[in-house]
Amino acid sequence: MIFDFHTHTSLSDGALSPMELINRARVAGYTALGIADHSAAGTTRRIIAEVAEDCEVALRHWGFPVLAGIEITHAPPEAIADLAAEAKAAGARYVVVHGETPVEPVPAGTNLAACRCPDVDILAHPGMITLEAARAAAQNGVFLEITRRQGHSLTNGHVVRVAAQAGAALLVNTDAHSPGDLLTEQLARVVATGAGLSPDEAEMVLIENPKRLLARAGIRL
Repeated sequence: MIFDFHTHTSLSDGALSPMELINRARVAGYTALGIADHSAAGTTRRIIAEVAEDCEVALRHWGFPVLAGIEITHAPPEAIADLAAEAKAAGARYVVVHGETPVEPVPAGTNLAACRCPDVDILAHPGMITLEAARAAAQNGVFLEITRRQGHSLTNGHVVRVAAQAGAALLVNTDAHSPGDLLTEQLARVVATGAGLSPDEAEMVLIENPKRLLARAGIRL
């Protein structure tokens, strides 16, 4: 089974249209896919609506579950709660926040604001996340991301260690921008175990936690 809830299309900075990304993931053996293009305030409603139409077509004709989400990116931390609530009201099945990766100038305080927000579902590539933020993630049901993405992945081991201390749940995602970024089952396990998870922990992160997120969005496999 392959799950991935952090992918991008040509509606932000990805290479493929939503439908082509959906089809390539389906052909690659994905079990379910989430599309979360970059946004803040101005483009959120349009992006969610456009992606949701292709998701509905894919489910109707292929039986392939795809979630239309959004990634709140480089926004002021003080705006995250309002932006996440607005995204959910606009039809986002889940909300990702672009975390404080070590390779981009994300505003300080983003991680903590996202983890304190019950409308946020995933904190992407959280960088050197603090124990305070990870504990808030555990309290609010925010998944912390172990990422395949080059650069963002530099702190995967730290994220795993702090999540374990805080009791926060983890997901493996790609942050895919092109077809070559998509996962295989083998690669997903390498990402998980390479970040320091045991085989049993990897099973939880790769299979059970994605099912929890899907159930939250109303999809049960």
